[in-house]
Amino acid sequence: MSENFDYTHEITVSQDEIGLRLDKLLALRFAHLSRTYFQYLIENGCVLVNGSIVKKREKPQIGDEIEVCFLLTPEISLEPENIPLDILYEDDYLLAINKPPGMVVHPAPGHPKGTFVNALLFHCKTLHPEQGDLRPGIVHRLDKDTSGILLAAKTAEAHQKLVSLFSERKIQKHYLAITVGNPAEGWIEAPIGRHLIHRKEMCVNFEKGKEAKSYCTPLATNEKLALVDVQLITGRTHQIRVHLKFRNAPVLGDPLYGAISSNQHYQAKRQMLHAHRIRFEHPITQQTIELTAPLPADFETLKVKFFG
Repeated sequence: MSENFDYTHEITVSQDEIGLRLDKLLALRFAHLSRTYFQYLIENGCVLVNGSIVKKREKPQIGDEIEVCFLLTPEISLEPENIPLDILYEDDYLLAINKPPGMVVHPAPGHPKGTFVNALLFHCKTLHPEQGDLRPGIVHRLDKDTSGILLAAKTAEAHQKLVSLFSERKIQKHYLAITVGNPAEGWIEAPIGRHLIHRKEMCVNFEKGKEAKSYCTPLATNEKLALVDVQLITGRTHQIRVHLKFRNAPVLGDPLYGAISSNQHYQAKRQMLHAHRIRFEHPITQQTIELTAPLPADFETLKVKFFG
């Protein structure tokens, strides 16, 4: 298998995918990428079915495990771009920004440019990524349409130690969300795994999911909406969005887990989720760092309109 890849992803074939050719199945599963692109990956041995290289006309069976190595295509490159950053904190070792909604964190197929990494490389001249690394400095992620605090490391030592702080759950992260319904105060301890049918989604799965823990505190409510603070203890994919849906209070504007009718009624065009506060011990100086990110305009407008 080629070593020139950005990342790997594993999927399991579902009932509604039986009978599909491998290249078509992958193009449907990853809708932002073309069937031609997946034919290219298959031909280069970058797609395995149950651990074996196969042809593009192969028709996987239900339960088959498919591993995809996404090759770096020519249009994806780590070019520094002069993209303005809303900097909350910076020193010689790390950087914290208030990420706007709509910004992708790192280049990937479908989002080759205009990412936080491109901006980071322009801003931080001393950051030199290794060959094939599309995530220089990145220690955690925010979804494209989630706003708020995003940390990045400027040195290898800071990167290693920040990653350790995240994995050891020593970084306190609080998010603000507007929800459709009131999730009530308390712990949400519900393991999260890949949805068995809708494979782009995550879901609560008490049998096979990974530990996921959040603490929810409603700050203001009206008859239909709530403004909530969510402390993220673990960091599973889409964790807050899945947990709030599990509490029958999905994030307003969420196109994947939300209530479509409510999103349209309140004219919320993206999920109202914001990484609001963070607190941690600086990985090099041991100084306590506490940061707060102001709300973006669309979130602030809805907050004032419905909660004063």
